[in-house]
Amino acid sequence: MSNMEKYLFNLKFAAKERNRNAKKCDNEEKAEKAKIKKAIQKGNTEAARIHVENAIRHKNQAINFLRMSARADAVAAGVQTAVTMGKVTKSMTGIVKSMDATLRSVNLEKISALMDKFEHQFETLDVQTQQREDTMSSTTTLTTPQGQVDMLLQEMADEAGLDLSVELPQGQTGSAGTSVASTEQDELSQTCSSA
Repeated sequence: MSNMEKYLFNLKFAAKERNRNAKKCDNEEKAEKAKIKKAIQKGNTEAARIHVENAIRHKNQAINFLRMSARADAVAAGVQTAVTMGKVTKSMTGIVKSMDATLRSVNLEKISALMDKFEHQFETLDVQTQQREDTMSSTTTLTTPQGQVDMLLQEMADEAGLDLSVELPQGQTGSAGTSVASTEQDELSQTCSSA
């Protein structure tokens, strides 16, 4: 196993570990939310606030772990491409040496067989490259417009009967977040209709 392959293994392991950490934080957030409800039912607002802060911290940690996992996956895909390219390069070097020897002997059957093998290597490389590009594009989470994320988040909160304003960072309110999202949606609608 080469150093690059060891690095690739460690990256994939790190990504899985971050996913496990994110799930653990999600579970801890759910537990804190249950404690919030109990504290509110008992009329203990101070304890409820502490549990809210804990829930938000766990949620943020979960999101950060997911981001780190996605980044590790993206880097792993790049390393996988490099490892594959290294293997293809070695294989191509051997094929070229064989082609040199074959060309010297001018055996048309051998030349044809080597050319077929060479083309097959390139086809394999194209397929692997496409798979890596697909993986990279599916792990990139930064391409989703923030307005759409906010709108879906608000929609899901409404369906669940939850108030998002409690969970927003300081300085934001549910109505401000909604107005920003609706303004962005209006701008998007105007852009689409004028195009």
